[in-house]
Amino acid sequence: MAQQAPVVVHRPAADGGRRVTVRGRIVGLAHNDADLVEFLRRTGLEDADSALDDPTLVEWRGGRAHQWEAA
Repeated sequence: MAQQAPVVVHRPAADGGRRVTVRGRIVGLAHNDADLVEFLRRTGLEDADSALDDPTLVEWRGGRAHQWEAA
């Protein structure tokens, strides 16, 4: 079975933003890449900005990567 990425960016909410979980724990609601980078930085992930497109670290669910508004 494939290993799940430790960071999950969930589908965009109807009112904007995406819930972010790290190892199953909710860390916040991101409205842009900068919010996501800050959440990851606070969890101790170095080079968080370069991690956003690494599928072994970040899984984008229910929408395209870097898409913050509901379709």
